[in-house]
Amino acid sequence: MKYFLFPAFILLTGCQSTLVSQNSETKAPYNQTEYLASVADINHALLIDENIDVIHPVDDVSFSLASKDTSLQNNNDVWQRIRTKLTFDIPENNRITLQRNWFVKHPNYLDRVAKRAEPFLYYIVEQLEKNKVPVELALLPIVESAFDPFAYSHGRASGMWQFVPDTGTRFGMKQNWWYDGRRDVIASTEGAIKYMKYLHKFFDGDWLLALAAYNSGEGRVQRAVRKNKKLGRNTDFWALDLPRETRAYVPKLLALADIIKRPEHFNLSIYEIANKEVISQVDIHSQLDLAKAASLADLSLTELQRLNPGFNRWSTDPAGPHRLVLPKHKVASFEANLAKLDKNERLAWQRYKIKNGDNLGHIANKFHTSIDLIRQVNSIKGNQIRAGKHLLIPVAAKSLDSYILSQDQRIAKKQTTSHQGVKIMHTVVSGDNLWDIGQRYKVNWKTIAKWNGFAPRDTLKLGQKLVIWQKPSSSTKHAETAKINSGVEQAIMRNITYKVRSGDSFARIANKFNVSIGDIERRNSLSRAKYLQPGQKLKLSVDITNNI
Repeated sequence: MKYFLFPAFILLTGCQSTLVSQNSETKAPYNQTEYLASVADINHALLIDENIDVIHPVDDVSFSLASKDTSLQNNNDVWQRIRTKLTFDIPENNRITLQRNWFVKHPNYLDRVAKRAEPFLYYIVEQLEKNKVPVELALLPIVESAFDPFAYSHGRASGMWQFVPDTGTRFGMKQNWWYDGRRDVIASTEGAIKYMKYLHKFFDGDWLLALAAYNSGEGRVQRAVRKNKKLGRNTDFWALDLPRETRAYVPKLLALADIIKRPEHFNLSIYEIANKEVISQVDIHSQLDLAKAASLADLSLTELQRLNPGFNRWSTDPAGPHRLVLPKHKVASFEANLAKLDKNERLAWQRYKIKNGDNLGHIANKFHTSIDLIRQVNSIKGNQIRAGKHLLIPVAAKSLDSYILSQDQRIAKKQTTSHQGVKIMHTVVSGDNLWDIGQRYKVNWKTIAKWNGFAPRDTLKLGQKLVIWQKPSSSTKHAETAKINSGVEQAIMRNITYKVRSGDSFARIANKFNVSIGDIERRNSLSRAKYLQPGQKLKLSVDITNNI
C-alpha cells in the first residue's frame, strides 16, 4: 500500500546441471598467464580497501547467531548445507587449478568475504532452493563483488550480483534518485535468479554457458557457440572463444565450489555461518527516515544502511519499496515502536519561504530531496511556484554526513582519498565530457571517474563537482596561486594537526576548517557520538588555497 505522510497541522489535497566433459579442455587453446590475477585483481580480492566495511555484522550483537569460539554443533552451518547439494562436475584442468590455487593461498580473503556474506547467505540459499536452481549460484556474489552490495564497476554494474542498469530494469530492479534495486539484497537476489533461469533456458539447459552469459551477455556467448558450430567444433564452455574475463569467470566459480566441497583436502577451514534465518523483511507501509528507523530497531544507522543498501539517500523511497530488512530478533520491537510513531513523525519537516529566483530544482537540491516529493507534499502541479509563498519540505532527521553509506557520502569519501599531485576541484559546465576534461588536465579520463566514485560512461551533471589530481609538473606555481575560469577551482590541500580547545565540537571544528565531520572521524578513527577533550590532537586535511 502506498500513501504519503504529512504533518497533522497541514491539509494536503528484479534443476538440472550440465555435466562437463573431462577431456573437453583440450579443445580450446590455453595460455596459462592469461588467467593469472592482476595486481588490481589481487588488491580487490584481498579486500585491502575497507572503505565500505566499517562494521562487520558478525562483530555486532545484532548478528550473534552462535559462539565463534567453538564449532557449530553437528556441522549445522550454511556451508555444510551447500556442500551436500553441490551438483556441478568439476574437471581437473589448468584453468580451474590456477583459480583454486589462488584462493587456497589467500584464506584471509575467504574469511573476510564469508563475514560479509553472513547476514545474507542463508536467505540466498533458501531462495535458490525454492526456485530449484543449483546451490552453486550462492557463490556467484563472491566472484562478482566479494559479497559487497556497494560494489560499483567501471562498466556501471552495481550491487553484490553486479547488474548493469538495463539488465537490472529488465529483471525487476527499480532504479531512481532515492533507490537502486541492484544494491537491494532482496530485489537483486530475486533478479539474479530470474536472469539465471532465463539464461539456462536460453542455452538449452547448459548452466556453464548460462554462467558465461551472466558475465558477458547472452549475445556474446551465442555468437561464440554459432561460430564453433559453423567450424564443426565442440560448443561447450571450455571450447568457446570468449573474452578473457569470461574464460576465467566460470573457472573461478567452479574452483570455489571445489574448495567448499572438500576444504580439508586443501587444509582450509571455512568461516562458519549458522544455518538459520538471520534477516527478515518488515512492511513499513510508507516513507521513513533511515535514522528514525535505526532508532526504532535499536540499531546504529550504519548497521541499518548495511542491511538496506538499496536506499541511496537519507530515507526510503516515497514510492516504495516500503520494506526494510532487519535482524530477525529485532523485528517485534521495531514493529511495536513503529506502531507508536505518529505518521507526521516518520520524517523531519521544514517550512521554507520561496524567494525570488527560486525554482523547484534549486529547492530540492538545497534540501537534498526530490522535486516529485516536494510537488506531492505541497499539491503542486507543474513547476510554477510563487515568491513569498511557503513550502513544506521533508528533510533528513540527522546531519547528512551521519548517513555514511548513502550515495553522496560514499562518493564524498572517495573524493577525499588522497593521491599524488595537486588536488583540483572542477565544476561541470555545459558541454563538458570526461574525455575533454581529461585532456585539459592531462590525466586519464577513466581515472577521473575512479577518483569520483562513478563509471566512465555515467552522465555528468551541470554543477557536479569533480576531484582531479594533477601531476605537480604541470606548472605547480601556477596551480598554487591561481584560480581558473570556466568553473574550475584550484584547491591546495595540506595536512595539519589541530589541538582541541575548550568548547570545541566536531561541528565547530568542521566549520572552522571547511571540512566534513565525517572526514574528521575517518582521519582520526573517532565517532561524533563521543565528546572531544581539550588538548586532544586531531589530524585534518584543509584547503589553504586562499591563504597562499
